[in-house]
Amino acid sequence: MDISALIIWLLMGIAAGWLASLIMGGGGLIRYLISGVIGSVVGSYLFNLLGVSLPIDNFWINHILVSAVGAIIVIAIARMLA
Repeated sequence: MDISALIIWLLMGIAAGWLASLIMGGGGLIRYLISGVIGSVVGSYLFNLLGVSLPIDNFWINHILVSAVGAIIVIAIARMLA
């Protein structure tokens, strides 16, 4: 993975974490990044497992929305455990 791909991946994680924080509350750049990146993995896994695909042709928006859903799930689980 080159540096530009890593930066794009991190920016998309921040965007997904920010969207999740709008719904779940909380904030901070580091929290956005952590929840967005972990949410990306969780969201992609769950969407593939369930066979769900969003009817959006734009790759970036699709990926950010899937990551945000995953981040919401991660935040909800973390709050239940805390």
